[in-house]
Amino acid sequence: SKTLVPRVDFWYTEPKNGVLRMKFVSWNVNGLRACLQKGFPEFFAQADADFFCLQETKLQEGQLDLQLDGYFQYWNYAEKKGYSGTAIFTKHHPLSVRYGMDIPEFGRLITLEYEDFFLVTCYTPNAQRELARLDFRIAWEKAFAEYLCKLDALKPVIICGDLNVAHQEIDLKNPKANRGSAGFSDEERACFPSLLNRGFVDSFRHLYPDIKGVYSWWSYMYKARQNNAGWRIDYFVVSERLKSKIAEAAIRTEVMGSDHCPVSLELQ
Repeated sequence: SKTLVPRVDFWYTEPKNGVLRMKFVSWNVNGLRACLQKGFPEFFAQADADFFCLQETKLQEGQLDLQLDGYFQYWNYAEKKGYSGTAIFTKHHPLSVRYGMDIPEFGRLITLEYEDFFLVTCYTPNAQRELARLDFRIAWEKAFAEYLCKLDALKPVIICGDLNVAHQEIDLKNPKANRGSAGFSDEERACFPSLLNRGFVDSFRHLYPDIKGVYSWWSYMYKARQNNAGWRIDYFVVSERLKSKIAEAAIRTEVMGSDHCPVSLELQ
């Protein structure tokens, strides 16, 4: 059985090979109740993560009694039925829990505080067709960046979730056709490097700067997943000073159950 080993900087789960690592998983499940019927329990058990974060749970309090032995559960329920919602399941009891940011209309996130880091999961607002909510989206981005920087001033931050943006052309199958679309507008794309330039790292691109054809979301239309016509919009972003601890960052494209697949991060 696994043992929890105290370290100066983190609590790590000790795998059989003796390498100390902490495992994080993030998944936009696009409706948890539906995903539970499409392989979620099996993947959750197989992942055996220290932290398992969800977006688009599409739940309100009392709609689901989920039994996860060995995990503490933290939920930020959707205010509107069938929309958004986030959750974190963790083996490690946090020092504090915060829901949303300091701005009431900017919910959609959960922050767990530990002795040596913050974990934030979020579901970033979609700019929608014809960028109808772009102004709201950009206001969110600015507030979110400020929030993360305030946390980062205190201790390192691990951010995960559906950030609803493909940062570079390499991050989607058809960049030319989608230029200016929600999630690939110039305005949204500019926000991501702006955040990275303030002391954060895209963990997947840190390890795999040139890899192509690896995506985390596919439209349900036009056989997009079958044709791998996808977008990489789900991320683990970490404080710059955690960069040397990134052991693995994976996109689990083989895992079905949602129009998104899980992404994961291992720190050592």
